[in-house]
Amino acid sequence: MLGISASILIVEVIGAVVSGSLALLADAGHMLTDVFGLTLALAAAVLSRRPATPSRTWGFLRAEVLAAAGQAAVLLAVGCFVIVEAVRRLVDPPEVASTAMIVFGLVGLAGNSVSVALLVRARTHDMNMRAAFLEVVNDAIGSVAVLLAAATIAISGWQRADPVASMVIGFLILPRTWRLLRETVDVLLEATPRDLDLTEVREHIRAVRHVHDVHDLHASRVSSRLPVLTAHVVVDESCFSDGQLPRLLDELQNCLAGHFDVEHSTFQFEALGHVEHERSTHH
Repeated sequence: MLGISASILIVEVIGAVVSGSLALLADAGHMLTDVFGLTLALAAAVLSRRPATPSRTWGFLRAEVLAAAGQAAVLLAVGCFVIVEAVRRLVDPPEVASTAMIVFGLVGLAGNSVSVALLVRARTHDMNMRAAFLEVVNDAIGSVAVLLAAATIAISGWQRADPVASMVIGFLILPRTWRLLRETVDVLLEATPRDLDLTEVREHIRAVRHVHDVHDLHASRVSSRLPVLTAHVVVDESCFSDGQLPRLLDELQNCLAGHFDVEHSTFQFEALGHVEHERSTHH
């Protein structure tokens, strides 16, 4: 996969130089981020398998999030550059060799099609694979845009078709990239997962027998596939003497795993009288 992307990158850079096409250069810039991103993805996949240690209790599970954030940031910069340069060329379009565009565009489309086929099943594995899949799909669409622009120039001689195709590629890059960047930033800032409603979680916990209240309820993700939740649960005083706490713990953890797909949850049980010792800023 990395070899395919690197080969397409070299071919498209040569094609952009030979033809003078911004669309090919835009697609090459996109391929550069693919090569960079796939290299990061490979490194992240290796790091994520390393075991946890006392100094890194989650191991390197967050490496895939960091890799995806790096991919998205670079791709966002490339998309902005392509759009700005395309606008400049719309005003003063240079001469573009359409035949060379077609040849190199076909090579790029063939390579990107192979990459899409390789990643279509792996895209649901984690955030990093989804990032890689989105990029190769955008590359394939970009190659189609290059071919359409080349055909337009060859048939009509309208040189502005090249910057128009470049803008199409740029606008294909930006929205998906922005969503990926926002998602990775949410993980890094330990925001509550978008598919987890803490109000509903709080109601489920309060509905359990012997539970009076819940506070310090926090949820985040260590990686794209590992949500975690912690909470302080206020229970009857008697639970600390009659052996009810183990049953309560099982019930709460099963509730989180069954209703909300949160397998890793941590609860701190507190007696009613302990509330007086809690800070008022706790929720």
